[in-house]
Amino acid sequence: MTSRRLSLLGTFWVLLGFVTGCGTAVNDAGRAGPIGGAPAPVFSDDARPGSIRLVADPSPLPALSMQDLDGRILTFDDLRGKVVLVNFWATWCGPCRAEIPDLIKLQARYADHLQIIGVSADEGPVQGVEAFATEFGINYSIVMGTPELSRAFPGVMALPTTFMVDPEGRVVQTHVGLINPGVLEQEIRFLAALDPDITVDVVDEDPHGRLVNAAQATEIPGLDLTTLTPEQRVAALQRLNADGCTCGCGLTLAQCRINDASCGFSLPIAEQVVAEIVGDPL
Repeated sequence: MTSRRLSLLGTFWVLLGFVTGCGTAVNDAGRAGPIGGAPAPVFSDDARPGSIRLVADPSPLPALSMQDLDGRILTFDDLRGKVVLVNFWATWCGPCRAEIPDLIKLQARYADHLQIIGVSADEGPVQGVEAFATEFGINYSIVMGTPELSRAFPGVMALPTTFMVDPEGRVVQTHVGLINPGVLEQEIRFLAALDPDITVDVVDEDPHGRLVNAAQATEIPGLDLTTLTPEQRVAALQRLNADGCTCGCGLTLAQCRINDASCGFSLPIAEQVVAEIVGDPL
């Protein structure tokens, strides 16, 4: 991964796009401080980093429409001009549940500048997701996962996975696993042109992502979980994301399979876990 540090201020992102030349400091002389009337940060200065990372060559999203749990139709065309945070999650995912209160705070504070969309990977009845959203007081839109969403946001192998979309409808950052909410807030404030003092590292995307954060894998290399019932699949994923591999890597079975699919220890153990869950021990 390469990095070029820039000081990109104000509406530079919208006007010029991502800088691809040499990393020199770029200042918006018209702004020496926070924009008047901008919402105060949710999280403390200590929780928010002074710099963030955004990709150098952001991918534009295709035309896409979604229906949320309240029956409202959402499209990215309608959301142009706002920062959109697309969060893939599930009710059974512990790290997902842990970050929901912070997402609620961000949506409430930046309602005029931000739209969070939670994409549920739950395979059970939608009523269970609706009850969960009510219980947790979720104040942002929830949609159920669809093949169209999977094609628009490829490579979601773990939950939570969060995509940051800029006001122009481009994916500028992807976070796998539980992320410091202060990082998300700084990305939101920069992309919404609310804080000109945030420094940005423009980076190349890392094509070799590793599952090391607090994340719940949803696909396991070498295992076919499509033949399981939704209940069996959830039970298998919970075990595979919790049980440790014996190869000495110090990772869970899911992490080891994703990070090193050639590991000769993790696959037989993972197969045994699935066999026990379906009631057919190897």
